[in-house]
Amino acid sequence: MANQSLPSNILQFQITSNKGNSIDMSAGVAEFLYYESVLSNNVTATVSFVETGNNDSGTRGGILDNLPIRGGERIDISMEDNYQNKFKYNNGLYVNRIRNAIPGTQKDVYFLDLASSEYFANEQVRVQKRYRDAPISTHVSEILKNILQTKEKIYVDTTSLNYNFYGNTRKPFYICTWLASKSVPQISASGGSGGNTLNGAAGYLFYQTRDGFHFKSIDNLFKQTAKKKYIYSNTPGTPEGYDASIRDYTIDTDMDLSQNLSLGTYNNVTFYYDPVSFNYKVAQYQIIDQKDKITVAGKQSEQASTLVSKDFTQSPTRLMTAVRDVGYNPPGVTTREQLASWKANPQGENFDTEGTMVQSIMRYNQLFTIQTNITIDGDFSIKAGDIIRCDFPSIGDESSTKGINRKTSGDYMVAHVCHRVTPTDTFTKLALVRDSYGVKLNK
Repeated sequence: MANQSLPSNILQFQITSNKGNSIDMSAGVAEFLYYESVLSNNVTATVSFVETGNNDSGTRGGILDNLPIRGGERIDISMEDNYQNKFKYNNGLYVNRIRNAIPGTQKDVYFLDLASSEYFANEQVRVQKRYRDAPISTHVSEILKNILQTKEKIYVDTTSLNYNFYGNTRKPFYICTWLASKSVPQISASGGSGGNTLNGAAGYLFYQTRDGFHFKSIDNLFKQTAKKKYIYSNTPGTPEGYDASIRDYTIDTDMDLSQNLSLGTYNNVTFYYDPVSFNYKVAQYQIIDQKDKITVAGKQSEQASTLVSKDFTQSPTRLMTAVRDVGYNPPGVTTREQLASWKANPQGENFDTEGTMVQSIMRYNQLFTIQTNITIDGDFSIKAGDIIRCDFPSIGDESSTKGINRKTSGDYMVAHVCHRVTPTDTFTKLALVRDSYGVKLNK
């Protein structure tokens, strides 16, 4: 595109040393990269500084040694893009690593890798106690508040059914990610709440954005209304009805048949072992069983995984094993209560392995079937987990808003986002994913 992206306004970039003294380094920021991802438990950032030794800290020489910066320093950032969207991390980012320093007599150049405070807290605490008689969503909220002791907001989609487990001295992020794969939303796309049938709604994501921590159902994420609407027109300016133009885009993955076969996306078999009866059950799952039972980004009739030739979906391509969660950790506080619960239902499962495990695996695989990368002018309002609408042109109509490709256009989930800020420009790079083709009929 011919038009140049404008720089953001860096209002504050204050570094506070471990000794308590601080300095605003806004003028020394050469490049700032901020990252969020639905696959990352914490946010990260990288900043490169160029400094000449003339600063307002009261001393001459480099900040790296005179402040000093040794790791763990807090950085408070405040910026504004050209849409007047504010970027502000309320609880500050912290220095994780100093790298690639290039010292000199005229200027110093160095990079700081930053992370949220919870990234470091996760290394210092463990989940130890027994969590009982409550939905997984309740356990996740308790772990984040009481174990990780986060000051961030927590956004949790309520899960169905109670689940009992022991922390076993695992780290909080590990436990929350592990629980995400076991979670089913309270009201699934099929109107149920779990059970022994493959209803398709299992599968949660646990991630952090500037807003806070998110424990979200994939189904519920796709039910969101598109936050922004973008178009790729290959011409300057933004057509009416759109928030901005896409500067460039690439299709990273549209379909990987071999990988999907190895992951058992279309057809798989699972052996469920019962440690109480010493029996096992064999269950086969096919992608067609899930077709109309999940919320998708595009048309239900054009789920990418269901459009593959039947020649590749008739036979199982992955064998899995699982141990049923039965005969262990029954409901109740005291030994007497637990024994009574077990006697009342000796075959009762603490966790519905058969009805949840495989469908969550299949859902994660479907989510990343179609992957597209786009670049737009810097927009700090976009966060990981958002839904955006993208319109791409048909061949021969790249300069027209009428020639929209109805297959590749539509709603996408923001899987990864990177905001890049320099003194001369600001860009936002988005990695988008979806599980189906086409534009929803109600769009």
